[in-house]
Amino acid sequence: MLENADLGKLIIRLTLGGLMLFHGIAKLLNGIGFIEGELASHGLPTFLAYGVYVGEIIAPLMVILGYQTRIGALLIIFNMLFAIILVHGNELLSLGRSGGWALELQGFFLFTAVAVIFLGPGRYKLKN
Repeated sequence: MLENADLGKLIIRLTLGGLMLFHGIAKLLNGIGFIEGELASHGLPTFLAYGVYVGEIIAPLMVILGYQTRIGALLIIFNMLFAIILVHGNELLSLGRSGGWALELQGFFLFTAVAVIFLGPGRYKLKN
């Protein structure tokens, strides 16, 4: 049987980091006005919206490269908790149109980042 835990960890890191990075690139191209509006509607300072670049660009790159992977995963967790609380709080216990959990994507990012914290980067990483 083929077994390579380090390759599995790499695949998880590339999946989590790569898919999250697409969200960050979209915000680079389209701006963060929506996030600023959500923060303002909750009485929070709008400059906090720039944190999305940390959570959706810097942290995913850390996870992809295996550089300070656990810190990168923790940043993704904070990013997802903010997204769930600010934008998706009313959907927490809802079903989506296809019958699954309405927050499947957010849950994937959140819980996969938690798994990466416990698993660590594995052997295939940048030396740090």
